[in-house]
Amino acid sequence: MSHGARVIRTGVSSGGPAAPPAATASSSAGSDAELMDGAYFRSCAGMLKVAQMISLLVGFISVNNSPWTDYSAYSYFQIVTMCDLVMILFFYIIHIFRIYRKLTCVSWPLAEFLHYLIGTILLLIASIVAASKSYNLTGLVAGAYIGRME
Repeated sequence: MSHGARVIRTGVSSGGPAAPPAATASSSAGSDAELMDGAYFRSCAGMLKVAQMISLLVGFISVNNSPWTDYSAYSYFQIVTMCDLVMILFFYIIHIFRIYRKLTCVSWPLAEFLHYLIGTILLLIASIVAASKSYNLTGLVAGAYIGRME
């Protein structure tokens, strides 16, 4: 009675001769010994996270520095933008310091996807509410528009 095919994993590829163990260990130890991932700063994903954080900060500041007419609508917008900014910063730090390699019990792509899905929906709702309550005040309109662009 067979229970299906079994996969046996080895450290050597079948495509060519095996590398010496000392060279393999030293190259992987050098890449793991670095504290920060410098390539992530220059990657597209890293630059997009920084751009998102800057646009959320601009939206927060523009709503914060304008005269308010409805406190609850704008405080909700501010809470959503700051929570979204903190979460983006959290995932940015996770990628920079390679924490995702150490904590393998968490599905990081799924966690980041869910964060962006929920954050986008909440930010869209906050932007619509802030835009509807803006009464043509330029700072509030700008903050709501930046929130919708996010």
